[in-house]
Amino acid sequence: MRMSQKIALATLATALMSGSAFAADLITVPTSTPAELPVYEDAGFDWSGFYGGLYGGIQNSDAGGMQYGLGAMAGVNAQFDFYLLGAEVAVQGVTGGNLDTSYGQLLGRAGLVVSDNVVVYAAGGYGIDLGVPEESDVLLGGGVEVAVTDNMSVRAQYLHGFPVEGNNPKDQFTVGAAFHF
Repeated sequence: MRMSQKIALATLATALMSGSAFAADLITVPTSTPAELPVYEDAGFDWSGFYGGLYGGIQNSDAGGMQYGLGAMAGVNAQFDFYLLGAEVAVQGVTGGNLDTSYGQLLGRAGLVVSDNVVVYAAGGYGIDLGVPEESDVLLGGGVEVAVTDNMSVRAQYLHGFPVEGNNPKDQFTVGAAFHF
């Protein structure tokens, strides 16, 4: 055998013997046990349930002029994922302009929960002037409500009153706070 053949054969034998050493599994020793990380899910503000609150606002109409008022509201909401449905009853006293009167309203609300603590909603319902002259309105509008603590929210709302009885359309803008139970 030639010398070059002997070197090639020796190299091949060495490579074959050392290849089995590379194929051996590494010995591992666990240093700690696997632990699951706690998962914290903050679902945000829960809009479902009863609420009550106070609000102040401005109402403008042809017969009454610019009026200012304070009112109280009570209602209930049901939240389904990011949808919100609710009903509300409110009464307010208005003064200024040409008339001093009180005004009651019954509203339905439907909206979207756009973040953990913000709801944007449409509102519609029925409003009635509780004084003289006798007037009633179909109310349409909407608003935004923001949760500021675990059980309190603030909101701004606009409603337009389309006259049913009487001929006095109204525009109403209110800002209020609600306590959620």
